[in-house]
Formats: sequence, structure tokens, C-alpha cells
Amino acid sequence: MEIFKNRNFSLLFIGRILTNIGDSLYAVAAMWLVYSLGGSTLYTGIAGFLSILPRIIQLFSGPMIDRIPLRGLLVYTQLFQALLLLIVPISHYFHFLTVGLVLAITPILTTINMWFYPAQMSALPKILDKKQLTQGNSLFSIAYQGIDVACNAVSGALIVVLGAVSLYLWNSLGFFIGALLFTQLRLKTPIINTPNNDNSTSKSTSSQQHNPMKNYFKDMKEGLRFIFATPLSRIQLGIIVVNAAGGATFTVMPAFANSLGGAGVYGILLMAQACGSLLGAVLAPYMRIERLRLGYMFAAAFVLSGAAWSLSVFSHWTWLVVLVYGLAWFPGGVTNVIINTVIQKAVPERSLGTVFAAASGLSGIAMPLGSLIGGALGLIAASSSVIAICGITVLGVGIYWMLDPVSRRLPSSNEVDESWFTPPMRVRSGNYSLDNLGS
Repeated sequence: MEIFKNRNFSLLFIGRILTNIGDSLYAVAAMWLVYSLGGSTLYTGIAGFLSILPRIIQLFSGPMIDRIPLRGLLVYTQLFQALLLLIVPISHYFHFLTVGLVLAITPILTTINMWFYPAQMSALPKILDKKQLTQGNSLFSIAYQGIDVACNAVSGALIVVLGAVSLYLWNSLGFFIGALLFTQLRLKTPIINTPNNDNSTSKSTSSQQHNPMKNYFKDMKEGLRFIFATPLSRIQLGIIVVNAAGGATFTVMPAFANSLGGAGVYGILLMAQACGSLLGAVLAPYMRIERLRLGYMFAAAFVLSGAAWSLSVFSHWTWLVVLVYGLAWFPGGVTNVIINTVIQKAVPERSLGTVFAAASGLSGIAMPLGSLIGGALGLIAASSSVIAICGITVLGVGIYWMLDPVSRRLPSSNEVDESWFTPPMRVRSGNYSLDNLGS
């Protein structure tokens, strides 16, 4: 492919593959290790809560991502994760590994990822032409989901043969190699938000330099306005609910898989989830969905997803459960590619890190609550019932988008540009306004 002739993209892509291997194996190993050490869905619920709670930090990390060298951020986040992962095999070797220790490490690792992934996404438009962004996002999604497929396909067997603790050691090695690759990247120096109008004076510039915290929070609020001061906020709010359902489902999945056969089925179900998302990401550039209105596309996608999600658990045949559950994730793979492309095309480059961090943080803000609710429900209800309820919730979000007039009027991704995505302005005060939301 022509895109791989770009050295920076090739390095970023290969590094993403290696670090995604570490993330995928860690996600499976951590949940199974917590379930094995704790013996209850309550502990997996806590683990899910702690692993997702740091997403809120992304609301504050965006302006920093736009201010510091991306290469250094990519390298040091990987090195730090590699060192943290080594704690588990070392503690196991010296016989002081506990469920509490695993739970303590989990939010730290997730916090680091809250810096890493927005940095990757904000780096992509710095090294690719806009006409290559859909293909680049598709390849990134394919890499992410493809690694999930491969790792989930063998994770159950690896847990049985090697043990969950050993996977932590191999994960650490993957992060070390990823860090080495990222040292070879050559990216443009980040552009710091400063006043660019003709009336800016040296006095105002000096004032900004002496008030870094004020400018930091100003940029953070600007990132939120890019999302909430446009009709796209309808999609964002729906995704928050969908992610809460996803958090609850992931929490009870070990117990559900255990009822069907154990660690092997757990890995297969996660593989099916990744396969569905991967297929959606692969086909997205060829489905010509850039011409479809965003509201209609998201509504149809999640109605289908929710229906398959809720129905998957009612079959007596494990193979059919796996097949239908995997298909439930196909629409999400498609919409992920499109929404990333929309942001990269419409948001000014200087604010990409801030907006991606804000969008990711907001989309995952309900997942900790969903994980806790899922873990608690798993104590009083069958895990299959919890998953079915989550699917019905996703279906309800799709129906809401279908009926909401603002969502239906959203343009296609081909029609989105900076003039549409920029928050509306008050003519007199010059401040951003939410008054015309959805107009």
C-alpha cells in the first residue's frame, strides 16, 4: 500500500501492533487473575471500575498532549507500563501476590493509556494527508481489533498452559519493544494554542506565558466545547450510555464464560467480540458510508448491535452464542472509523489532542459505574440476564437516535468541515454559546 511508504506511519503502525498485543493479553489476564484470586464477580466488577475510572483523567490530559513532544510521550508511557507489569510476576515469585495488588496496579496502567491513545490519534493527521485519514484510521482499527482477535483466540489456552501471571511478563516485553520503535519517529513540533489574530500584542502574549494554568484550563474547556457546542453532542451522550452497558457486560463475562466451559470459552467470546469489530473496521472504507448522514448511520448501527447483543445469550449452543455476540460488535467497528475521521478532518490540528482526549474521556465516563453495577447485579442475577439487559440498553440508544430530530439532521462525514464543527459564537460577547445546539 502507498500509505506504508510513509516511514513515520509505518513505525507508528508497527508500534501500535506491538503495544496492542500487550494491552490485549493484559486485559484478558488481569480479569481472569482477579476472578481466580477473588473468586467473585464483585472483584471483577471492582477491577472493571478501576480500569475504566481513569478515563475521566483524559478530560484534563488533552491540553498537555497538545503542548509536549508526542514522540517522548509515546516512548515514556510504554516504558512506564513495562515496569509496572513486572510487579505481578515478581510478587508471584516471592509469594506476596494478592488480588489487592493486582487491583492497585490496574488503574495506574489505565491512566497511562489515557495519555498514550489520544497521543497516537493526534499524531496520525500530522503524518498523513487528509485524503489518507480514513484509510489510516481503518488500518489502526484493523490493527487494534486484529490483535484482539489473535490474542483472544489464544489467551484462553495461554492462561491454561502458562498461567495469567506469565502473560504479565510477556506483556512487559512487548511494551519495551514498542518504546524502542517509537524512539525512531520523527514528528512535527506541537503547536501551542496562542492568540493568532492581528490585534494580539506582546502584553497579551506575556500574560499568557505567566498564566500557564489559566491557559491550560481554557484549552481544556475549548476541547469540551468542540464536542458539546455542536449537534454531535447527541451522539456523544448516546455513546456514554453504550459504554456503560459495555462495562457491565465485560465485568460479568468471566462468570458467563465459566458457566459455558471456562477460560477457553472466555477467550473465544472475547475473540468473537474483536472479530466483529475488526470486520467492521476492515469493511468501513469500502462501504462508502462517508456519504450517509451520521445520525441515521449511528441509529441503524446500534439498533442492530443491541438486538444481537441481547439475543446472543439465549441460545443453548455455545457456537451460536459466540457467533451472534460477535456480530453485535460489527456496527461499532464501522462507526469507530467514521467518528475518528470526522474529528481529524474537522478539528484544527493544534487542538486535536485536546479534543480526542475529551471525546475519549467522556465516552468512557460511565463505564466505571457500569462495571460496578454489572458486578453487583452478577451477585443476585444470572450473568446471562445482565448481558441481555445491556443489549436492550444499547438497542434503546439506537432507537433514540432514530427518533431524535437533531440526530437525524447530522451531516455525512464528507460534509463535515471546521466551519460546522466549530462551536457557535455569541456575536456580542464573543463567547461560545450552547443556545443554538441542534439548530
